[in-house]
Amino acid sequence: MSTVKIGPKHQVTIPRDVFAQLYLKPGEFMEAISEKGRIILVPKRLTNRISAPSLTEKEQNILSRAKLKIEKINKDILKSKGLTKDEIKISCKVGLIAPEQSWWWDEKWQKGERKSAQEIKEGKFKKFSGVNNLIKDIRS
Repeated sequence: MSTVKIGPKHQVTIPRDVFAQLYLKPGEFMEAISEKGRIILVPKRLTNRISAPSLTEKEQNILSRAKLKIEKINKDILKSKGLTKDEIKISCKVGLIAPEQSWWWDEKWQKGERKSAQEIKEGKFKKFSGVNNLIKDIRS
């Protein structure tokens, strides 16, 4: 349980771990309910949701692994692993990741992401002041 402070315009910052666990995004709506001296915030979706697909026990286990991997990727890409084909399939099925972006979560792609992140961390990149300078560098 986290303690939060109310700001001057009644703002409350939702702790990062709670925000991630609920798959919230900035700009989403919350319903605020006062109940027995407590404030309860309930995420509201302003579009109709299709009912959640039923999953077998095996699929539920795969989904649990996928959620953990996604959390790790979002937290520290250098110390994470990408999703397997089965994890991607189930994650798309339940709407955890968008099917058109599933390639990005694949381990093969994540390997490249980790390599790029490591190279950036080590300063192994160049900055260019314009496209012409970039082209000039490529041709040299």
